[in-house]
Amino acid sequence: MTVDARIVEKHREALRRGFHVWPTLAFNRPPAMGDARWTADLILATWYQAETGRPPDNGLEYRVGASGGGFDVLDFKFLPKEKWLPEDEPIDTSIPLNRRPHDRRVEIPIPWYGAGMSFGSVSEQIMLARAKAAQQWRTFTSTGEGGYPDSLVPYKDHVITQIATGMFGVREETILRAPIVEFKYAQGAKPGLGGHLLGDKATVAVAKMRESVPWVSLFSPFPFHSVYSVEDHKKHIDWVKAIHPETLISVKVSTPTDIDMVAVGSYYAGAHIIHIDGGYGGTGAAPEIAKKNIAMPIELALPKVHRFLIQEGIRDEVVLMASGGIRTAYDIARAIALGADGVVLGTTELVALGCTRCSNCERGRGCPFGLTTTDPELAELVDPDWGAGRLSRLYASFQLQLRDILRRLGLRSVRELRGRTDLLVYRKT
Repeated sequence: MTVDARIVEKHREALRRGFHVWPTLAFNRPPAMGDARWTADLILATWYQAETGRPPDNGLEYRVGASGGGFDVLDFKFLPKEKWLPEDEPIDTSIPLNRRPHDRRVEIPIPWYGAGMSFGSVSEQIMLARAKAAQQWRTFTSTGEGGYPDSLVPYKDHVITQIATGMFGVREETILRAPIVEFKYAQGAKPGLGGHLLGDKATVAVAKMRESVPWVSLFSPFPFHSVYSVEDHKKHIDWVKAIHPETLISVKVSTPTDIDMVAVGSYYAGAHIIHIDGGYGGTGAAPEIAKKNIAMPIELALPKVHRFLIQEGIRDEVVLMASGGIRTAYDIARAIALGADGVVLGTTELVALGCTRCSNCERGRGCPFGLTTTDPELAELVDPDWGAGRLSRLYASFQLQLRDILRRLGLRSVRELRGRTDLLVYRKT
């Protein structure tokens, strides 16, 4: 067995046993993982939740990181204990995904769904695990921009298909499968840069799905060169609605300084969901200089968009979803309190499946745990049923914590938390 294989086996055995260690067989230094936002505690706590379905009670910090800013300095102004809602009182965590009066009604029982992670950026086994978990929880997961593998068809009622600027794998048949079609105009991890899949990951299978040439790097341009106005934007949406009138439209954008105007424009173009993606999202393949210096952090963008939609009189006709650094149940609650209806989870799901945040996602064999890889041997390390179970238990833990947060705030529904910035305070340091 090679050193790499022994690391993988040690890591997976730790997950099976229910406690977690960073496998250090290949390193001659003390164990270390994570960073200020994804601390070792947060990674370990996420693994624990994916194993047990509940937050850790062994002292691991599972609510905040150590960045010194953003969500890590926000806390809730909880009521005195005698005013908490009773533990047996039902707490509603469902949200609608369409508020427009004349289109199909869709509701999910938890205020989150899975972010776009494409075939090529992650393995097909990871896509399957996420789709199975989405089906179990009656929520959704997104294909990302790499096309729609046939293996996801049995779960199509819970799969969002994405149309991005590279148009990879976009076909009429995949649009017709999708209850939600997502246009990706930009992502918070690298706004203005487009998408990148290096040749090392563009295997024969990936290239076939994307209708490209194997082992040649793929670049999604920025922006759609057919969209330079709200009117152009509306033509895109009308095109999809002409093919599939029943589908809902989500528009994913990053967070420029005029994100409030972008959101209003998307509403008038016909979008049902406005998905704003702040900085600090993306996998380890996203350039650090872009993640940390271009997009507005999501905690600043959310109240700006929420307030402007209220001023325009359209807040209750659009669903606002947030992503870009959502790590914990407490982050989900903070994002909603800042103005979102719900959130979109990406990296958090990979961490639940064993990611250690080593940031080596851009290479075909860069991920030793079979997550962000296109290597067929490494991809087999993740059994989709095993992965779906871990994601399902993570969701259960998040819902448990979210209900506890709402109970301590005296709220009976997550919808009552939306925009309640008055319930947030700065953490004492």
